[in-house]
This record gives sequence, structure tokens and C-alpha cells, in this order.
Amino acid sequence: MANAFSYACRDCEGMEACPASVVAETKDEVWKLVELHAQVAHGENPAEWDSKTREYLGTLIQPVNV
Repeated sequence: MANAFSYACRDCEGMEACPASVVAETKDEVWKLVELHAQVAHGENPAEWDSKTREYLGTLIQPVNV
């Protein structure tokens, strides 16, 4: 059974060259790290993401064992 969640930016369409990835205990923590990464590394404002973007990104957060 998975005990953490992960996100790899390179899995996002258009971000294949980005090496960033995060692993955290909860999906909420991963979301916060994804949003911070998007701001710092890609100059995006997560507050401007629409529901479809958030839904898509949510599919990229995967359960993992660490």
C-alpha cells in the first residue's frame, strides 16, 4: 500500500525538459509544492489555473511507496 504521493513536472505536457519532482506524505502537501514550483521555476500563477488544469495536474499526482 502506498504511503506517500509524488509529482514529476516532466510528466506534464509541455514540461518534458523539467527535472523537478516532489514526494510528500499527503496530496495536499504535494499540491502546495507543485504550486510553489510552478511559481518559482515557470513563472506561473497557480491562482489563475482553471478547473480543467487543476484536474489534469491532479491526475499526475501518483501514490508511491517510500
